[in-house]
Amino acid sequence: MSETILAIDIGSTKICAIIAEVEDAKVKILGHGIAKSQGIKKGAITNIELSSKSIKKAINDAKRIAGSSLTSATVSISNAYAKSLNSTGVVNIPHKDISIKEINRVMQTALYNANVPNEYDVVHVLPYNFRVDDQDYIEDPFGMNASRMEVDVNIIMTQKSNLSNLKKAVRSAGVEIDGIVLSGYASAIASINEDEKELGVAVIDLGGQTSNLVIHTGNSIRYNDFLGVGSNHITNDLSMALHTPLQTAESVKINHGNLIEKSNEVIELPIIGDEDNKNGVSLEVVHSVIYSRVEEVLMILANSLEKSSLKDQIGAGIILTGGMTKLKGIRELAQSIFTAMPVRIAKATKKIEGLFDELKDPAYSTVLGLLLYRAGENTQYEINFQQEVLHSKDIEEENLNDIKIGNTINKVEDNSKQNKKQNKKINIDKIKRQNKNIDPDAFSFDDLPNISEENSNPFKKLANWAKQLF
Repeated sequence: MSETILAIDIGSTKICAIIAEVEDAKVKILGHGIAKSQGIKKGAITNIELSSKSIKKAINDAKRIAGSSLTSATVSISNAYAKSLNSTGVVNIPHKDISIKEINRVMQTALYNANVPNEYDVVHVLPYNFRVDDQDYIEDPFGMNASRMEVDVNIIMTQKSNLSNLKKAVRSAGVEIDGIVLSGYASAIASINEDEKELGVAVIDLGGQTSNLVIHTGNSIRYNDFLGVGSNHITNDLSMALHTPLQTAESVKINHGNLIEKSNEVIELPIIGDEDNKNGVSLEVVHSVIYSRVEEVLMILANSLEKSSLKDQIGAGIILTGGMTKLKGIRELAQSIFTAMPVRIAKATKKIEGLFDELKDPAYSTVLGLLLYRAGENTQYEINFQQEVLHSKDIEEENLNDIKIGNTINKVEDNSKQNKKQNKKINIDKIKRQNKNIDPDAFSFDDLPNISEENSNPFKKLANWAKQLF
């Protein structure tokens, strides 16, 4: 059965919307739209009205090409205000066989055990290690026979205000949100292949105004970090160093950005405030400015990788993705900074039909990752932001709504009151049925229903008084 989906990558420099058809885990792109970001800086929404207009433009372009209209979408959320913490859940298996219900129960227990701050909302609960009867590193516990199961999870959360602003901007564009995915997580889904998942890998997304680091080991991502620096900062550096307008600096970065070769060639550039005259600038200066900024970004991310304490588990090395990877020589520079680790530039490794040449650019890895997430490429048994357990098992759906570890006292009291009311009604109806054809002379006050457990009830007092008289 096919399903038509809409994915929206809300970035700091561009917004990309793609409409695709998913059938049997295969994705076919039907249409896409790209708009320049407005009202979004360093991954955070700073103007809901402007950001909503940009989102709406990208969606309308995608709808026009695809010829279909959708009212809900899966969107990316920036790592800017995201945090993560680890937690563990343990449950006993009463029937000895592990089903989806038991897996959901242990995941909910891990979430309940976590100390999530009040000002944060959970976006992903990602299991990276299952233990069954003390046997570690279980790839998939489903169907196993066991008496006890444990899980280690990575909980990714974001500030409630950030999430609320994102929802408002998307709804103002005429679309409801049916899925939220961390942008670094989406980029990793689009970039990592199966061998790299097995060996452990780090994905660095170098965007326009931000850079993200995500580390995948075991069954899921274990670590994510954010840096508010991207390729736009290179443009700003060039503009200030060369005293040239931003548009010209951007063109110089694209046409002459080279991190390997130096050149003494001199180019003529307009001067800020005096566009009629031009100034000669050596490409050696351009190289120096670009090299310094890119080296700084990669060095900061290398330090973050060291702090993660997971560097020894990254056997497949580093994957670079994002718009900044188009700079010539960036792989070689990264290789010199991340010593003794292989480095590669991300490519469209996943099979997606109808992929336009424009979308094969590493700058669009996040939006492609959103499509693959909806197609089932998510972490097995993760809990999404709607508190649903995502799995690919072809089984009859069990009712998992009753597995809520954190029931409040009020809910329990309400259920108790409701049960008492139902019991009273059943008792009254029972007595009515019993006394329907009974002689009135044979009636006894003992047959009256006890409609309250309190002795002070006036009806029971009346019954007791009448019994004493007769």
